[in-house]
Amino acid sequence: MRFPLCWTGHRRGLAACLGLGLGLLSLVSISLQLIRTETREAVELHVSPAYKQLVHEYVRRVLEGPCRPRGTRQNLLAELPASSRNIWPFLRRDEPLSGDLFVYPPPFGFQGLKDKVEDLLQLLPDQDSEPLPERSSSKCHRCVVVGNGGILRGLELGRLINRFDTIIRLNSGPLQEFSVDVGNRTSVRMSYPEGTPLHWVDSDPHTVFVAVVYKRADLSWTSAMINRLSVPLWDWIFFWQKVPQEVPLEPSRFRLLNPSIIKETALDLLKYPQPRQRLWGWDQNVPTLGVSALNLASLLCDEVSLVGFGYNLSQPGVPLHYYDHLPMSLMQQQKMHNVNQETEFLQRLVREGTITDLTGGVHCSFCSS
Repeated sequence: MRFPLCWTGHRRGLAACLGLGLGLLSLVSISLQLIRTETREAVELHVSPAYKQLVHEYVRRVLEGPCRPRGTRQNLLAELPASSRNIWPFLRRDEPLSGDLFVYPPPFGFQGLKDKVEDLLQLLPDQDSEPLPERSSSKCHRCVVVGNGGILRGLELGRLINRFDTIIRLNSGPLQEFSVDVGNRTSVRMSYPEGTPLHWVDSDPHTVFVAVVYKRADLSWTSAMINRLSVPLWDWIFFWQKVPQEVPLEPSRFRLLNPSIIKETALDLLKYPQPRQRLWGWDQNVPTLGVSALNLASLLCDEVSLVGFGYNLSQPGVPLHYYDHLPMSLMQQQKMHNVNQETEFLQRLVREGTITDLTGGVHCSFCSS
């Protein structure tokens, strides 16, 4: 997105740009307030003991059954281009940056941001200085991607989730008082500035924070978090809600997501159209973080399971998240993600055995027909 007035070199141009930025922020703020005032709280759901037992038995069967080495990734490769066989999950300072990374703007690439990306990579560890959360032994590894869906509430899956080799959590999904349902271990927390917990929730010092970049300011924020500095004032106006002022991890625990993960999720797996530049917002071609995390997990582990996934838009009053009272109907108001197309994709992966859906919100393999 370009605002020519910003770069005229005159105070008048800068003032106009600041005014435009603040005006846009005001519109966003007003829109969010309207959404809040028009939104009703979700209805409370009761989880039957019989269904809870069914879910627990299924998760145990997954954990204790045979593990297929590289099972999930091999199945996904059938739908991906040949170049995906050599893709790295994270960018590294000791690896040359491919020109393909700079074809598209964020989140599909880093078009026009090469210098900022290179500066950020200098803050991150070398390939061999710190072990990545990847397959590091001959053992068959199982990943679970923990969604934030309300379907988790009351299922008491925490202890079973903790048994997975790698646990990937998304955005600000909290633990603490919800640990009975969602566990308290975190291998990877994957997020962008506005989605990151304002107050850090992971107590494991070995947790890895995977930074996802949707805009230029996200790179500045990530650098500031690593250096434990304040975010530059100019970048604050590009955040659509309050962002954390610190992520209390050592620099070695940060990773920068390879934007090719999101690009191949969108273009090759979900078959979305090519990204188009627009003055404001996106077409519905940006994958949810959950589906991108699934793709990432296929590079980190042999088998991938989902828990807490599924947008049941036919029941607008059910809880959207396990940790608040927002209703599912909010997903019908957003314009960035194509939820129906993602659901169809995930349902197919579950049916084909590429992944498992532990809570049955996408496709219930353990339910009676």
